[in-house]
Amino acid sequence: MALITFTSDFGDGDFYVPAVKAKMLSINPQLNIVDITHKIDVYDIAHAAFVLKSIYKDFPKGTVHLVAMNSTSSTSEGYIGIKLDEHIFLGPNNGVLSLLSEFDPGIVVKFADVHVKASTFPVKDILAPIAAKVASGAAIHDFGGPLMQIKKMIPRQFKASKKQILGHVIRVDNYGNLITNIPKSVFETLNPGKYSLEFGREKLPRLNQTYDDVDAGDCFAFFNSIDLLEIGINLGHGADLLGLRHDSPIFINFEVAQ
Repeated sequence: MALITFTSDFGDGDFYVPAVKAKMLSINPQLNIVDITHKIDVYDIAHAAFVLKSIYKDFPKGTVHLVAMNSTSSTSEGYIGIKLDEHIFLGPNNGVLSLLSEFDPGIVVKFADVHVKASTFPVKDILAPIAAKVASGAAIHDFGGPLMQIKKMIPRQFKASKKQILGHVIRVDNYGNLITNIPKSVFETLNPGKYSLEFGREKLPRLNQTYDDVDAGDCFAFFNSIDLLEIGINLGHGADLLGLRHDSPIFINFEVAQ
């Protein structure tokens, strides 16, 4: 199945998204193109990486993922393709693809100059044709040579000890819920059985299972579908009501027996 996902900050009010799709379909009309989102915050590489990292493994192995983020900027060091977890990702070498995993990709290819032309719309003119051909059976090696190291960005890291996990908000979603970088696996490893959560001026004695475990207007905290700690207000905009935002600190304090 020739499957391509498409993620960008293009929005949906201009011609950019259909122009890229038209280019890919002109090469292979049988392509199945799935829009992940085109409402990434403008120039927000971390937002794009978070969304794509949260969903790409749900697609079949072999899927080609086209990532259009800040691709015309001078901060991009060319255009690359990588293979990660049996998925193929194509995008600018500006750090966005480095945020998809803690591990280096198994294959990295920098696209050769013959495929990289001067363009004010490189996603359409450079990346779209390669994406269409790779999804149709070509190898990313056909378009360039190996690259030893992609440009890297370092995400905000949580800190953990026997007494405390300190994490931060990494995303405020459309509902105002706050997604943190505290993983469920770390909490379960360290949890002695008694703990409390602190954020802003709030303190919770326990985690919940779902949003509806608390009454409307009350705080909730649970590990969500991607196994990250999520905090918010049931039927309310948590970020506004709690006074929290991107990078706000979140604490899980453990009651350790002396």
